[in-house]
Amino acid sequence: MVSAIFAALLGLVLGSFLNVCIYRIPLMKSIVSPPSSCPHCGKRIRFYDNIPLISYLILRGKCRHCRYPIPIQYPVVEAVMGLMSVALFIRLGPSPQYAMFLLFSASLVTISFIDLHHKIIPDVISLPGIVVGLGFSFFPAALVSWSDSLIGMIGGGGFFYLLAILFERVTGKEGMGGGDIKLVAMIGAWMGWRGLPFIILIASVSGILIGGISLLATRQGVRTKIPFGPFLALGALLYFFLGYELLSWFHRLGA
Repeated sequence: MVSAIFAALLGLVLGSFLNVCIYRIPLMKSIVSPPSSCPHCGKRIRFYDNIPLISYLILRGKCRHCRYPIPIQYPVVEAVMGLMSVALFIRLGPSPQYAMFLLFSASLVTISFIDLHHKIIPDVISLPGIVVGLGFSFFPAALVSWSDSLIGMIGGGGFFYLLAILFERVTGKEGMGGGDIKLVAMIGAWMGWRGLPFIILIASVSGILIGGISLLATRQGVRTKIPFGPFLALGALLYFFLGYELLSWFHRLGA
C-alpha cells in the first residue's frame, strides 16, 4: 500500500514536469530554467502553487496573480501519470522494468499532447527514445529481446516510411509525417515487432472513430490534418497492459 502511494506521488510529480516539457519543447525553450511562470502575466509560480492536482483545485484553475485560466491539460497530465505509475507498479513491481516503462509512458504522454497542440512530434523525444528502447533490450531485465526490438524499430519505421513515399507519389500529397514514422520506430524498439500489428490496428481504428467524431463536432473539413501520435501512443499502452487479453478476445471472435 505504501509503495503504491509512493508510485502515485512519483507519477504526479513526473506529470507536473511533463507539463513543462509539453509547453516549452515546441517553443525550443529550456525545460530546466527559468523556473515556471504564468505564461499570461509572467509572474513566477511559487512552490505551494505548483503542487500536482492540489494547487489547481485550491486556485480553482486560475493564476493566483492575474486570475487567467490554467488549461485543464495540467491536472489531466498529472492525473494520467499518477494512474500510469500505479498501474505500472502493480504490474512490474519495484523493478528496473517499472522505471524504464514509466520513462517510456512519460515520453508517449508528452508526445501525444505536443502533437495535439502543435501537430508535431519532436525529434528530441522520439530519437533518444529509439536509442534507449533498443539499448534497454540488451539488458536481462528487458521485456523483449534485442532482435525483436531491432526488427520492431527497423520494420515499423521502415514500413511506414515506404508507405508514406508510396502515398505521396500516388496522390501528390504528404501522408504520414516524419514524426509519426519515428514514433512508430520508437514504439517498435520498446514493444518489439510482434505487437506492432495490433498497435497500428488500434491506432488506425481509434484515429478514424475519434478523429471523425471530432471533425464532425467541430465542423472542420475532411482535409483537416488529424494528429496520429496520440492514437499510436494509445495503441502502445493498450497493448502493454491488455495485449494478451485483447488478442485472446480477437481469437475467440474468429473461432
